[in-house]
Amino acid sequence: MNNSLPFHEWLSIHPLEWSAVGAAIMCGTIIGLERQLRGKPVGIRTSSLIVLGTYVFIAISNFTANELMDSSRIIGQVVTGIGFLGAGVMLAKEGMVVGVTSAATIWALAAVGVVIPLASEATAIKLSLVIVGILYGVDLLEDYSSSLTRGVHSRYTGWRRRD
Repeated sequence: MNNSLPFHEWLSIHPLEWSAVGAAIMCGTIIGLERQLRGKPVGIRTSSLIVLGTYVFIAISNFTANELMDSSRIIGQVVTGIGFLGAGVMLAKEGMVVGVTSAATIWALAAVGVVIPLASEATAIKLSLVIVGILYGVDLLEDYSSSLTRGVHSRYTGWRRRD
């Protein structure tokens, strides 16, 4: 640490912003809390780290972009990398593929991380609430209507409790 730097400069994380880091952690916590409370994979820590990591990659690529480098390529690489991470949480269990919702959640978490530097922190928080609404709301609908649990879900009784 350089003692000659003023305290406010020492705290700087330029080109990143503390408010965006906080928003990334908040978005990950919002989604991760829903998953963790229901005993699903990809809880608070994982969700927060995915959103934060994606934010950092995109913010740094935006900062370093110039005529020779297109920062949108970084977004493509993030999507590809997240795809591998998502594939890692899916597995075959008793003839069924499980973990698809967790994989899709990971993908959506990365998208939220992209939104923070490219759109706004408020938009990312709103999207996080939409994602939780989908995760929780579809379960409510499935509990309400047996016709929504036909097909794959009807062949594996108790699938939600065994994840």
